[in-house]
Amino acid sequence: MPKRLSFALTEAQRETLEALRDHHPKPYLRERAAAVLKVADGQPAYQVARHGLLRVHDDETVGGWVKGYAAHGLGALYIQAGRGRQPAFSPSAS
Repeated sequence: MPKRLSFALTEAQRETLEALRDHHPKPYLRERAAAVLKVADGQPAYQVARHGLLRVHDDETVGGWVKGYAAHGLGALYIQAGRGRQPAFSPSAS
C-alpha cells in the first residue's frame, strides 16, 4: 500500500484553496486545488487520483501537487513558464 500523505491546512489556506477551487478561471488550477483539499481532508492521494477528480490522474501526479503545495505554497500549483512543447520553427527576427 502506498505511503499516505497527510498535512494540516490553516483556516486561511483552506479558504484560499476553496476560493481557487470554486472561482479560478483556469480549470487546471481548480482541479489541483480540489485535489489538495481532498488529501488534506484525509483521503489517500491514490484514491483522489483515481476517483476523486473529473479526470483520472496518475497517483504520482496528485502526490506531486500535494507535496509541491506543502513545500512551496500556492505557487506550486501553477504551471511554470517555459513548460510544454517548444516551437519547432522560429522565424528569424530581422
